[in-house]
Amino acid sequence: MDINSAVGRKAGLTDEKLLAVVRSLRASNGFGSHGKSTQSDLTSAIRNPHFEIPEVFNDKERLVIELADAMADTPSNVSEDLYARLRNLFSEEQLLELGAQIAFENYRARLNRVFDVESDELYQPLPVDEPAAHNQMRK
Repeated sequence: MDINSAVGRKAGLTDEKLLAVVRSLRASNGFGSHGKSTQSDLTSAIRNPHFEIPEVFNDKERLVIELADAMADTPSNVSEDLYARLRNLFSEEQLLELGAQIAFENYRARLNRVFDVESDELYQPLPVDEPAAHNQMRK
């Protein structure tokens, strides 16, 4: 989550959403509760049937997360139902871009597993009273 959290913040992803995912993963199976978290910990946590996409995400975001989950599964299958729901919100071009980015992130995650690459724990949430100041500094 290190570099992706920085890129996500720049694109408008909030700490609230990042932390909601971590809390939901921990609640579903203890992900990250033992110190450093590995990519395989994350994959196992998301596959847990008790994992739920946090409510802080809107319906469109939840649908994209559902697509990412389907694409990361082995074998990778996107159901006709999921595709139809995606087509109601996204053009073919947008789905192509989403699919390509999700596939790239999945590739990176799987490559990291080969070399047992773990998080450097660089991600640090902003203090609750400083997000506005941080946004001003970025401008």
